[in-house]
Amino acid sequence: MSARRDGMSIPDDDIVTPNPWQALRRYTDARVALGRSGVSQPTAPQLAFQLAHAQARDAVHRALDHAALAQSLHTALGWSCLQLHSAAASRQVYLQRPDLGRSLSEPSRQLLRERTPAAGDLAIVIADGLSALAIEQHALPFLQVLAARLAPDDWTLAPPAIVRQGRVAVGDEIAQLLGARMVVVLIGERPGLSSPDSMGLYLSWAPRVGMSDAGRNCISNVRPAGQGYDEAAYRLHYLLTQARQRQLSGVALKDETAGAALAAEAAQRNFLLD
Repeated sequence: MSARRDGMSIPDDDIVTPNPWQALRRYTDARVALGRSGVSQPTAPQLAFQLAHAQARDAVHRALDHAALAQSLHTALGWSCLQLHSAAASRQVYLQRPDLGRSLSEPSRQLLRERTPAAGDLAIVIADGLSALAIEQHALPFLQVLAARLAPDDWTLAPPAIVRQGRVAVGDEIAQLLGARMVVVLIGERPGLSSPDSMGLYLSWAPRVGMSDAGRNCISNVRPAGQGYDEAAYRLHYLLTQARQRQLSGVALKDETAGAALAAEAAQRNFLLD
């Protein structure tokens, strides 16, 4: 874009004062070193901010196409998903009453009570959370990578569940009713102004209604522009394996994958070349 002064068109480069930290922008999506025009923000960054804000709002209010997601999971992985609903009857109620998103509706609860407990190692719960967009874009490709990692280790899976208007803790009730020893909740995270499609992963050992967040492990910002599917699946597989072996999760279970990766890299180095 350009401005006009005295009937002449002036390129933006001539009216925007650059920020000396501009080189840092290559390392982050954060809004840093945008420059200025007089005492104001340049037009282009201001319009980009308004667009990002609109995308974040749209992500919060977007409805999850649970039927399409269930069909894609069945086609790609052969999974027949339970389709459940939280106690929040609508999106508006969900946003105003976080507590209702943490528990199942009575019909969904009754549906699980009528099933014979699966007693599997792991229940996988997919919830729309605060960004259905994140789940629509990332749940399937991530689960395909995770399933490939779980296959050699003889994991038994409870029936996967898709929950509308769900929050993290709803996975505890689902896993408890299914008789699973662990639960992983895939959920759309609160949109930021640079990431409206970020997905979070929450792992709990011995899930039960009323357990605190201290009992969970979290892997955040799962998306190609953040933490990629392969890296997130590697870290989750590590935590799942350790949780099953040690029968714990949360603050008592540390993610040591970064340290292991550094140790492996050091072992492969040739000290003669250092």
